[in-house]
Amino acid sequence: MKSSLLQMLRTKENEFISGEKLSEKLGCSRTAVWKHIDALRKEGYNVEAAPKKGYRLSDEPDTLSKHQLESRLKDETFITAVHHYPSIHSTQETAHQLASENAPEGTLILADEQTKGKGRLGRQWHSPRETGIWMSLILRPDIEVKRAPQLTLLTAVAVVRGIKNAVGIDPEIKWPNDVLFEGKKVAGILTEMQAEPDKVHAIIVGLGLNVNQSQFPAPLDTIATSLRIESGKSVNRTDVLSSILIEWDWLYRTFLKEGFAAVKPLWEAHALTMGKRITARTPKETLTGIATGIDDSGVLLLRQDDGTLRHIYSADIEC
Repeated sequence: MKSSLLQMLRTKENEFISGEKLSEKLGCSRTAVWKHIDALRKEGYNVEAAPKKGYRLSDEPDTLSKHQLESRLKDETFITAVHHYPSIHSTQETAHQLASENAPEGTLILADEQTKGKGRLGRQWHSPRETGIWMSLILRPDIEVKRAPQLTLLTAVAVVRGIKNAVGIDPEIKWPNDVLFEGKKVAGILTEMQAEPDKVHAIIVGLGLNVNQSQFPAPLDTIATSLRIESGKSVNRTDVLSSILIEWDWLYRTFLKEGFAAVKPLWEAHALTMGKRITARTPKETLTGIATGIDDSGVLLLRQDDGTLRHIYSADIEC
């Protein structure tokens, strides 16, 4: 009910809507409408009331609540359930547990704070309270196990396009899982699987996105940034997340229908490394050369100085 009420108030931005009209649209009494309005106010929403005019939403809190998100998505995405936690060890950890309990595809886990946020290669992700988007999404695609890493690249495209649409600034993608501004990390993606050798049961895609931090503790201050720092203004996290999810939805549907080849040119259009000299530190060796792009499976292509074309499946990349 609160999600529908918020959606209606937003559609009439800066205009009053009568209690009678709200009760008619929502299928409840005007008393029930008032109670939901009162509940929204207690959550930080500034809902004005005027005699003979009704209600008007004039300001919203920067909270990642279930009804905040649902009221923006309007059934436009594949999100089937939202689990929101004020504080949690790790959204990835919780997502794995829910996936093992048969949570459906599109189950989204959100947290205002992670105390043990997970990054790639066992690293920890700094996730302070109410400053970023800390989330994991459960997917159940009918694909081969070897194609799962392509979803990391797809997610990166959704993130940069969503940020562009919501904030108006252009980040870049560093293969395989980082989103950067001027060499500083604003987001990281972690893709994990529950699978057998020949069957994917679930893919859990985690995203950590720095939104409203104004500064970072050492040593992160030299390598991390936020949307607030880059845009010069405070950013509404729900606006950013809903924009990312809308992009993610159509990219994922395209991926399932047409394969990764349809996503590849979009990834390359935002890639930081395209045509640049890089160093790739793989588990076995360190390689240098020119990054020429990715192949249709998402593998990084590196042209060494002697002309040899190397396929990079896993590595830390330095530009």
